[in-house]
Amino acid sequence: MVFGNYEGRLPQAPRGYYHEYTVETPGARTRGARRIITGGNPPVIYYYTGDHYRSFHRFELNR
Repeated sequence: MVFGNYEGRLPQAPRGYYHEYTVETPGARTRGARRIITGGNPPVIYYYTGDHYRSFHRFELNR
């Protein structure tokens, strides 16, 4: 799903640059607050939010 970055907490990018993915929360009845946000196609930047977009932590993949 496209992530709009409406809060403006990530660097500005054209619409469609960011995509979000739900991180399952054991025992939750809803999607919960945890998400991975990727930037680029293919993704070149990765963020995690555990508080539903209030804060983001950038991370890298080990390949």
